[in-house]
Amino acid sequence: MARSSRRIFEFDRTIIRIIGPAWAAWHWKARMVPEEQLAKKEEVSFGPFRLRAAERLLEKGAEPVHLSARALDILLVLIEQAGNVVNKKELMARIWSDVTVDEGSLRFYIGVLRKALGDGKAGARFVATVPGKGYSFVCPVSRPMESKSRDRGRSFEPIYVLPACLNRMIGRDEIVQQVGKTLAAERFVTIVGPGGIGKTTVGIATAHQVRAQFSGAAAFFDLGPLNDPMLVPTAVAATLGLLVQSDDPTPAIVSFLRDKKMLLILDSCEHVIATAAALAERVFQDAPNVRILATSREALRVEGEHVLQLPPLESPPLNAGRTASDVLTFPAAQLFVERVVASGLSFQLNDADAPIVGEICRRLDGIALAIEVAAGRVNAFGIRGTAALLDNRFKLLGEGRRTALQRHQTLAAALDWSYSLLSDNESLVLRRLSAFVGIFTLEAVRAVVGENDVNEEEAVTAVAGLVAKSLITATSNAKETRYRLLDTTRAYALTKLMESGDANDVFRRHATYYLKLTEQYEISSPTGPSVEDAAGYELHLGNIRAALEWCFLQRSELQIGVALAAAAAPLLLEMSLLTECRRWTNSAIVHLDDVTRRTGREVTLQAALGLSLMFSQSNSEEARRALQRGLEVAEGLDHLPSQLQLIGRLHLFHYRTGDFRNALLFAERSEVVARKMNDPAALAAANSLLGISHHLMEDLVTARKHLEAAVVHVPASKHVDTLHFGLDYRNRAGICLARTLWLLGYADRATNVARQTADDAGNLDHPLTLCIALIWAVSVYLWNGDWTNAEESIERLIDHARNRALVPYEAAGLGVRGYLSVMRGDHEAGLPLLRCALLEMHAHHYGLMTTAFNSALAEGLLMANQPSEALEAIDEALATVERNGDLFNIPELLRIKGEVFASESISDSRQAQALFLRSLEMARANQALAWELRTATSLACFWRAQRRFEEARNVLGSVVAKFTEGFGCTDFAKAQRVLDDCNRDATVS
Repeated sequence: MARSSRRIFEFDRTIIRIIGPAWAAWHWKARMVPEEQLAKKEEVSFGPFRLRAAERLLEKGAEPVHLSARALDILLVLIEQAGNVVNKKELMARIWSDVTVDEGSLRFYIGVLRKALGDGKAGARFVATVPGKGYSFVCPVSRPMESKSRDRGRSFEPIYVLPACLNRMIGRDEIVQQVGKTLAAERFVTIVGPGGIGKTTVGIATAHQVRAQFSGAAAFFDLGPLNDPMLVPTAVAATLGLLVQSDDPTPAIVSFLRDKKMLLILDSCEHVIATAAALAERVFQDAPNVRILATSREALRVEGEHVLQLPPLESPPLNAGRTASDVLTFPAAQLFVERVVASGLSFQLNDADAPIVGEICRRLDGIALAIEVAAGRVNAFGIRGTAALLDNRFKLLGEGRRTALQRHQTLAAALDWSYSLLSDNESLVLRRLSAFVGIFTLEAVRAVVGENDVNEEEAVTAVAGLVAKSLITATSNAKETRYRLLDTTRAYALTKLMESGDANDVFRRHATYYLKLTEQYEISSPTGPSVEDAAGYELHLGNIRAALEWCFLQRSELQIGVALAAAAAPLLLEMSLLTECRRWTNSAIVHLDDVTRRTGREVTLQAALGLSLMFSQSNSEEARRALQRGLEVAEGLDHLPSQLQLIGRLHLFHYRTGDFRNALLFAERSEVVARKMNDPAALAAANSLLGISHHLMEDLVTARKHLEAAVVHVPASKHVDTLHFGLDYRNRAGICLARTLWLLGYADRATNVARQTADDAGNLDHPLTLCIALIWAVSVYLWNGDWTNAEESIERLIDHARNRALVPYEAAGLGVRGYLSVMRGDHEAGLPLLRCALLEMHAHHYGLMTTAFNSALAEGLLMANQPSEALEAIDEALATVERNGDLFNIPELLRIKGEVFASESISDSRQAQALFLRSLEMARANQALAWELRTATSLACFWRAQRRFEEARNVLGSVVAKFTEGFGCTDFAKAQRVLDDCNRDATVS
């Protein structure tokens, strides 16, 4: 620690020892930042933290965070100016107003603060260092008094659908009320109880009761079908509508939920409890307005959890009344009788049978599932016969794990008893149905049960019997009936299947069926699969996952797994399950054999792996290699549609990384392939790629020709679809055409095209396409000086990217927000945003906006009278252009550099004039009339200051005369004012 810091601490201890704690506390407070500057009555939240300034209290969740007084003072000052850079000298003056210290003390306490906040852990960022300047608090800060009225109608708001409640729920009204009240008070409730007791039923009923408090934002996550605990965050992210881009989607989920008010129901956590518990704890800590309702056979045992043990249904005790009316006052007996009637039996409980029903309910310990199973046998055996079966077949307490709860043993006994009462066909079918995870159809039953032992008619009859006996649940809609085994029933039946010796044959038929089903996905539409197609297959995901898991664990079934992974890849991509797509395609590629290697199957796998890597691990070299390998195989097969698809994805890869020269090479290759295909849709796709590349390389006339050819409507093609993830060719071509038109001097047409294309992108329900459209539409609005439309589109972009966890696009949105601030003259707000955006995009290898942001950074630094830093930024931008090839930026970069040299701080007239003339020459050579106007305006101002009035009005007047539209734009209005001034000055002189 610096000497000055040690002197401060020694002084403090001396004060406390000599004068006493009370005066020392006053002395410490007197050294603090003035109250009026810190807004001391304010309470703010950021990340998982809440700061109560008046109490000088920092909390994480419900726990206080211990900070030294100096570190807390620094935090208060940084939060006061969140988003801005606080100069080191200013910060030291405010924190150490009574003592002279060096920068070492400040660095020490900044380190203390970062350690306390966990800065840098799990991607969290709170305090950023701005080299040579100071520090900036970069985490979003929420203040209770801030207006929350911003229109969010443009952001993505998924629609959540809860499972239906039971028509009549018996004996659970009181517990539902209790769960709802506890949830409101504690925020996090886990309903715990044995399998079959009704945890899910109570959870769903509670959700329906309280959902109005969350404006319907109640999301139900059925974790039962998940075999792999690591899929829990992925499944939650998918249900929330987030596009997963990393191995661990948890930070994206937390970011999405942080400012939301909603209810999350995590159902059946027990088999994935570690992962579910970790996710629930993070959400509880970091999303203060989210309520969590979990169901599990055991407590999650994490921070914030309030456990409610679900009691069994109350059964008639031994000393209860013996009449039917007495027995039916107990919920367990009511359920038993209701299920007997539901089974189709004309039944009314009489006084003679009432004590027997009470005995059955008691011996089943009030467990709902066991009661329902027993009630299902009354039709066959009667009340007394069913009770006798209990005596003979149920071993309620004897066998099973001694450490297991009694109710667990009871349920196992109930299932064992129920299984023993099934017919041979029913028991065989039930065993084989245990291969299914989640929903399945009658068609799937026929395929998986097999015909060797049970024919189709017998299988259907067995299913009907199992439904009647409550061993299978059935739900029907207008199209089909869907079936599902209760989790406990499936676990029991799976054990019986493994004991039977025919498990492998069943699992093979299961995998083969879902392979055939998934292969239909690719051919469901003549132009390729769509979002609507994917929705129809979503219900089968649990079974597809289970089949893949089994295949890759069986050496003899690897090739079925390879085929299934290839067939499932487009479905997983369409549903934004990028991590899963990467996992299965990578496993399949590893197990390609001599028969499947260098076939269309490998092409599909490599194409999907490359794309999923691109968006889940940024633009990595591994992603490029996968796409390149896929293209090589497709070329070896001479399969032109696959070649065009992979060339398009490689073009996107290089375009996203900022390698525009290589992107152009792939665009040119796409044209060669498209012409061989002789398909109008293929040619339109190639024209899109060519137009985008020529735009970036500043061949604007050629770009316009290709882009206009790309946006024309062409007939649907069986060879070309939108190719997923931002590759909607017509939309990308349209938004690039808008920029091209603006650069050519057609500002009004550019604005109309940009607005229309962004609207079209919003209607596609394709997140990346919309992000790309909004980013480039904003550039047109910024160039025009249309601050209103620019601000609206920026906020829409940030909201959309944040809600879909599209981190690079959210960073780009913050960058264009900084760009807008600089254009408005507010460099203090704009510069930190631009710097942070550049760092974030560099981390994700996203280089598309780098040059634009560096040019805006240079202009902001020039406004801030920092010409040396401005030159560094503009030289970095020019070096990037030289490296990447986005040449359309060069005239504007040279103009800005000329402005820096013309500034009073440098005042190098010769260099400034040379840069302006070079910029003007390059703009004219590429017919970039918009850049020519800007440079001519700067040059005219420069010459006017030198009293070269005639030259100034000649250079600017000749450019202004070329315009036929866009007269209301900021650049044209400024040019007209400068021209009028030059004309007046020339006349006077």
